[in-house]
Amino acid sequence: MDHETRRTVMAGAQAAPLALAGFAPASQDPGAPWYRRACRWGQTNITERDPVRYDIGWWRKYWKRTRVQGVIINAGGIVAYYPSQYPLHYRAQFLGGRDLYGELARAAHEDGLFVLARMDSNRASEEFYRRHPDWFAHDAAGRPYRAADKYVSCVNSPYYGEWIPKILREIVERGRPEGVTDNSWSGLGRDSICYCRNCEDKFRARSGKSIPPKKDWDDPVYREWIRWNYDRRLEIWDLNNRATQAAGGKDCLWIGMNSGSISSQSRAFRDYREICRRAGIIMLDHQSRSDAGGFQQNADSGKLIHGLLGWEKLIPESMAMYQAGRTPFRLSAKPAAEARMWMLSGFAGGIQPWWHHVGAYHEDRRAYRTAEPVMRWHQENERFLVNRRPVAAAGVVWSQANTDFYGRDRPEDLVDLPYRGIVQVLVRARIPYLPIHAGQIERDGSGLAVLILPDVAALSDAQCSAIRGFVQKGGSLIATGISTLCNESGERRPDFALADLFKAHLRGPAPERTWASSSFHTYLRLSPELRAGVDGPRAGDEPAPGGRRHPVLAGFEETDILPFGGMLRGVEAEAGAEVPLTFVPAFPVYPPETAWMREPATDLPGMVLSTRGNSRIAYLPADLDRRYGRDHLPDHADLLANLVRWAADGRIPLEIQGSGLVECNLYAQPGRLVLHLVNLTSAGTWRAPMDELIRIGPLKVRVRLPQESGRGLRFLVSGAAGSLSISRGWGSFEVPSILDHEVVVIGTA
Repeated sequence: MDHETRRTVMAGAQAAPLALAGFAPASQDPGAPWYRRACRWGQTNITERDPVRYDIGWWRKYWKRTRVQGVIINAGGIVAYYPSQYPLHYRAQFLGGRDLYGELARAAHEDGLFVLARMDSNRASEEFYRRHPDWFAHDAAGRPYRAADKYVSCVNSPYYGEWIPKILREIVERGRPEGVTDNSWSGLGRDSICYCRNCEDKFRARSGKSIPPKKDWDDPVYREWIRWNYDRRLEIWDLNNRATQAAGGKDCLWIGMNSGSISSQSRAFRDYREICRRAGIIMLDHQSRSDAGGFQQNADSGKLIHGLLGWEKLIPESMAMYQAGRTPFRLSAKPAAEARMWMLSGFAGGIQPWWHHVGAYHEDRRAYRTAEPVMRWHQENERFLVNRRPVAAAGVVWSQANTDFYGRDRPEDLVDLPYRGIVQVLVRARIPYLPIHAGQIERDGSGLAVLILPDVAALSDAQCSAIRGFVQKGGSLIATGISTLCNESGERRPDFALADLFKAHLRGPAPERTWASSSFHTYLRLSPELRAGVDGPRAGDEPAPGGRRHPVLAGFEETDILPFGGMLRGVEAEAGAEVPLTFVPAFPVYPPETAWMREPATDLPGMVLSTRGNSRIAYLPADLDRRYGRDHLPDHADLLANLVRWAADGRIPLEIQGSGLVECNLYAQPGRLVLHLVNLTSAGTWRAPMDELIRIGPLKVRVRLPQESGRGLRFLVSGAAGSLSISRGWGSFEVPSILDHEVVVIGTA
């Protein structure tokens, strides 16, 4: 494995892509509305200083170089970049009499680009607040909520009901944009409760109750307040669309920007599933990775949102060219490798690129070189990147209600970590997967080999019935933690709703939600124990080997224990179920002299395996998915990958051999498959920012071919020559090397 220098990183980024002439991507159908055609976007997020230094001529050249089809231009909301007719619509400090929004919109239209006018509608100036204090959110003591020097507007006030629609109409009539997008549209978040008169009156009209006095998830009135807030955000979505469409026509959409994180969506009362049912396009404000999620989280977000939106629609994503993350440096260039890898992982999940600069003038000019080669490659290969359907073996079930009503105030620990852990196991094992919404299992589960419930505790009876139906049709099931123990409101059932499938029942009273956040010195014991037949010291009390281990324990022949350190729910396994792992309770870790097992064995199952017809079912009381999301211990990943392969029972359509951490996403188009291989191997795999790429390869690939597939093989990044060997419905080929990514077209190119 060779370690490329930073010079090689930039050379790779600028390498000439494989040209594809003579095609007309479906997204370029002139009869389609703009939101089905615009795959590449650009945004210069205008600062108040920019009106006196915005070099429109230079940016027009940059639009052309980066192959954008649409641009996002600041218009109004918190700050107006045009001379609004409304005195309370605050104008940018250095705007003077200039109409910068109008000038940029005209320039973009002259260049044949679509325009989205940008809004930020959730707060306003002190002058505005003094004029209309009843339009703003207040706490229980009557104090207004503030964000820096601005005042937070209330979603139930005339600010949203009357003022914002007037501003939208003015923006559309002045600049004639194709649509409007809003960066921060959903008002006060879940961590604060508004007690203004507007909220009090409207909540009482809905529920007959007062606004809850405090956060209390066990209070049904508080849960009703949560649902009421979700409904109000959907009303705002519909109201704003009526305003823009009345002013600009049926395709002049208002599109609130949304996060790639379900926890973030929940905190902002944004119901992703219902929003996607309304949306013609999702503008995704998801600018960079976290250390915990890695680049692969971007592909996961794309697949998750497409699962709600549909794969025929587009999801442009704001991809920061500046340093984002824990400490944002908005005026400094992000390392090219970091920005590029985030973009490429997004492509692998069906996301479209949208470069994003803060400010129209930069002293750090390195950022101007990052997007161009990626955007050019995207344009030249666009037909392989849209209008396709995913091919996967596993479905990872998720639910926003689970995030809200099980995750409550700890969604990172309770919901995000187990989901992230199982996803990263699948990426590491190169097993294609899809996120599956719990309400869409019947629709989206068809064709999958296995469903995985990563501690999805809060599920409705109907959703549990859909899982049961999936198993009855021959699908396999893996569930962890307390999956199905709660209803959709987070209220405990007396036992797992799918206990009969799990072949396991809750032991004793329902467990509490909380536990210590630090790791425990606990282990899992493998059965049967084999150490008596493995070289090592002898104590004389080693049990004699008794039979063969289950296939899920393959690779662990030289150990009888695995590290654990997590939670384990006490359950009783039914007769006939197999229990290959049991729990070893905690014992001291320090001082070293005390680190010996006080209770070496128990009958508490860590894993329960069974079969039902053609279905294979695994239930893990031990939260190995959560532990892998936190600790990244390879033993946990290997065991979980073994479990998925066992459950899939030969139905995984892709096999890849070779070194490196490679994200694999497989898609089908008529007559061909499209395989994305993203090289996540780097010194910065789990720590941003990446500033160096590490080449890997060769990789040996074996993929199940559709019947109508051709025999061609094409490498869209390297342009390397390759040959496809076909045997018994499988195609085999070799990828010589990958620097950052490779996209392989298998079949008709």
